[in-house]
Amino acid sequence: MKAKSNIAAPLQRRAQELKARVSGISARRVVEWLLATLLRLLRLSRDQIRGGRRLVKREGVWYVPLWLPIAIAIAFASSALWDDAARFAGRLTSAAAHIMRGTREVELAPFFAPAVRHWSDDIKRWAAQHDVDPHLLATVMQIESCGHPTVISNAGAQGLFQVMPFHFEAGEDMLDPATNAKRGASFLKYCAGAADGVVGLKLACYNGGPSVINRARETWSHETQKYYRWGVGIYSDAIAGAARSETFNQWLDAGGARLCASALRELER
Repeated sequence: MKAKSNIAAPLQRRAQELKARVSGISARRVVEWLLATLLRLLRLSRDQIRGGRRLVKREGVWYVPLWLPIAIAIAFASSALWDDAARFAGRLTSAAAHIMRGTREVELAPFFAPAVRHWSDDIKRWAAQHDVDPHLLATVMQIESCGHPTVISNAGAQGLFQVMPFHFEAGEDMLDPATNAKRGASFLKYCAGAADGVVGLKLACYNGGPSVINRARETWSHETQKYYRWGVGIYSDAIAGAARSETFNQWLDAGGARLCASALRELER
């Protein structure tokens, strides 16, 4: 037993010494070491961006060919890259919304107009029934009718979600809220599939039709461009749980306030 103790004692002392050395290293020193190491590995300055065809390492410094930062800049400026990023973000958002719907009650953002929040329980029920994001459904209702259940546009769009008559089946009451929500959600899901999950393109499709998805944004109608901008801004603020939305306020100033006043009058009858 004594021999075993003689062997263990130096090991214990060594472990204690190492522990003391590690505990003596502050978080600041660790951060400084990491930054210094990073700067040694890659020093990107005008002196380190040289011509050539590949990365070259000289005396611990990486020298970058001039074409590389240019290619990176062009790649990040590419609309295709940003579309892919937006598509990926849209899929993550949809997945997160699906999980949220299954784990807790979804609360609509407080900045939605009172006439839209009047339909909060219905929006959540319709979203669950038709497997759409309740915040997206609320965003569409906000822009389309501000919660006015019987409004009809000059083009003939009907009800809460301003659905065109050709989306309904024969004999359906187009102004019935549940029926209107069903047809609006159905078209929104169609747009989601056509847009491959990109939220902005879903909204543009809902307003301007599926043909806008494969066209350059500058060729869209002025109305669809505004719808895209307002919809993406309001929806982004809604899923972030923001208490207020600057985009929503811009929509109100652009004429939405009149629509919301009309909706409240209709609901108070």
